[in-house]
Amino acid sequence: MPARLLVTRLKTYRRKTYRPGQVRSVRGAIAFVNQRGFVFFWPIQGVELPSLWVAAAGDRSVGAEHDDPGHVTWRWKDSLLGERQWYYAKLLRKRATLVSLEVAPYFYALTENYGALEEDYLIQYEEGRMTQEAKRIYEAVLNEGPMDTVALRRKVGLSSTEGKARFDRALLELQVDMKLLPVGVAEAGAWNYAFIYDIVARHLPELPERARQITEPDARSKLLELYLRSVGAAPAAMPGKLFGWRKGDLQRAIEDGVSAGALRRDLTGASGEWIALAELQ
Repeated sequence: MPARLLVTRLKTYRRKTYRPGQVRSVRGAIAFVNQRGFVFFWPIQGVELPSLWVAAAGDRSVGAEHDDPGHVTWRWKDSLLGERQWYYAKLLRKRATLVSLEVAPYFYALTENYGALEEDYLIQYEEGRMTQEAKRIYEAVLNEGPMDTVALRRKVGLSSTEGKARFDRALLELQVDMKLLPVGVAEAGAWNYAFIYDIVARHLPELPERARQITEPDARSKLLELYLRSVGAAPAAMPGKLFGWRKGDLQRAIEDGVSAGALRRDLTGASGEWIALAELQ
């Protein structure tokens, strides 16, 4: 497909899937996430993916003013924390991500979590794949129950200015690996606003069991197809950038999608190889 024609068709396709300015209620937001499978909360520069912000506020930059009407998305997100309507955490690209509960097991299947709350993290720590700070935070929530970030920092001894950076990195590490997620908001800290965190497998106990039935190749194939169903087509390297997959794993997922007839390769000259939905002609 010529590059110019591809761009035109992609714009038309993405207007349908990104739904700029069309989501106007929290129920509409839930339906949007369920339809797409996973979206960013805010648009992320350099990474193509629908976002709740664009769906609610239109295709424009995130408003800097506190009272920007687009920030209703923040209220929607906070109102649903802990309600099991979707999975929300810093996940893809270490940024705020919304995932439908039907799709969350496919992400979980690609983690090192197997459902054993008191064992998985210790294996990772002993093998040097979890930081000491992350271990302390996880154990605090495991033993004490859901905790807000202010209480959690105090509990693990990272309340100092220097400790805040270490705490934030460890908390991010635990979210990316789907060990912790925010389940509420507490009136705590300088802004009277602090996320309350719980262990993923305790808050969503059915998630590990559902993920256990999914192989890693099947999980990647599913997520790649869902991604292309949102964006239509993308440079072949883009899904690896989004999901953080190794090159070999990405290539296998692409080959599986092409073999199944769901995806196709698109060579577009100087712009390099692209992959696209087979139905996007």
